[in-house]
Amino acid sequence: MTGKNSDKTCALFWDESFLWGLIARRSLADAGLPFDLIRAEDIRAGRLARYRMIFVPGGWASDKLAALGAPGQAALRAFVEGGGAYLGICGGAGLATEKDMGLVGVQRKPTPERVPSFSGRIRLTLADHEIWAGIPSPVFSAWWPLQFHLPAGHTLHIAASYAEALPDAMSADVRVSRGQKQGWPALEERYGILLDPLRLQNEPAVVEGKFGKGKVLLSLVHFDTPGDASGAAVLCNLWSYLMPGYPRPEKPLPIADAAAGDECALADLRRAVGDLIAAGEQYRLWRRRNPWLLEWRRGVRGMEYSTLAALTDEIAARFSSAAPLCNAGGKRLSCDLRNDLSAVRELIAPFCAKAEQLLEREKTILAEEAAPPALPADDRINRLRAELFGTSLRHGGSFRPLIAAMDRLLYKLFTAEKTSAASPAARIRNISP
Repeated sequence: MTGKNSDKTCALFWDESFLWGLIARRSLADAGLPFDLIRAEDIRAGRLARYRMIFVPGGWASDKLAALGAPGQAALRAFVEGGGAYLGICGGAGLATEKDMGLVGVQRKPTPERVPSFSGRIRLTLADHEIWAGIPSPVFSAWWPLQFHLPAGHTLHIAASYAEALPDAMSADVRVSRGQKQGWPALEERYGILLDPLRLQNEPAVVEGKFGKGKVLLSLVHFDTPGDASGAAVLCNLWSYLMPGYPRPEKPLPIADAAAGDECALADLRRAVGDLIAAGEQYRLWRRRNPWLLEWRRGVRGMEYSTLAALTDEIAARFSSAAPLCNAGGKRLSCDLRNDLSAVRELIAPFCAKAEQLLEREKTILAEEAAPPALPADDRINRLRAELFGTSLRHGGSFRPLIAAMDRLLYKLFTAEKTSAASPAARIRNISP
């Protein structure tokens, strides 16, 4: 697996995570936990051998499987079997299940038997495990989780189960407090799906197993939710549990100002996405749920717009790291970053223009009924949605190349920033007063 003298700790799998990779990276950085970003091509090249753990955040597990390919999947299995640790959250947990990577004998509960649209804060019932040490309150966030099915005779340790959802959580676009007041049976009949979060009670939320010599810990709750103090405490405990004696990270490199040309491109990007988000708010299709997520009406592709806004904010916050790269001898990479920003800029304008047409039509259709549970069939909406997002819940249409370009840019920004921080010149800057 890894050599005794390895100074590496955790590899954060970046591919096909998008919003979920972004919040995972942010939460780990905020908690001061050491990690490197890693892509499928790195795993196929054998670079997991440098690490002690891989953390796979949320996102579509099937897309992660495709990104890894058969050689990457084999390399990941060999890493865990040889003693590496695997931490999977939400979609990352799904990747480890029996019919995907097969790291543990966990199955997915069939969709008709699940509460598929739950999101928000939920209390857990904790079993004895050192990852809960010092946790002030067992309340965490779950964001549209799958549900585990544990076969009879399994040998997994259930570290936590769901208890009760908090009143401010959501099921589809229904706040839990409102669902309790109106009655879940009537709402479930109207929506045509299971909504009552009491159906989650006593279901496994965090499980642990073994694959060869390696530990596999899977969580359906997001300890990597930004701003969650209890979640951050669990992440710190996980680092200590899965990688005993991990080294502390260096002080990060201060971020310098962006160049004037970059500011213009960034302004265009932020303006286009900001106007789009503002239009949805004006049309009452969504409102801000927290700094990185919208709360949208059922039937609207709110997750995609949330992802677009969060990626845009992070690009704007991070792109200025191109300036110190030039000072550290990274002029060519800096030019690559600017080219990638230009590519995003070219894709964003036509996407946002067409998306505003879609939002306007959705506003009109939704206004025709009093709080419908979903958008009725409409030819124009269907055409625009197919063009923008594809015809399934997975990322498709023109949205797919747009967020792929943004994702590539962010990956380069994050890794370039870390490379610059590790350079001798950066270390001198870091210790200067």
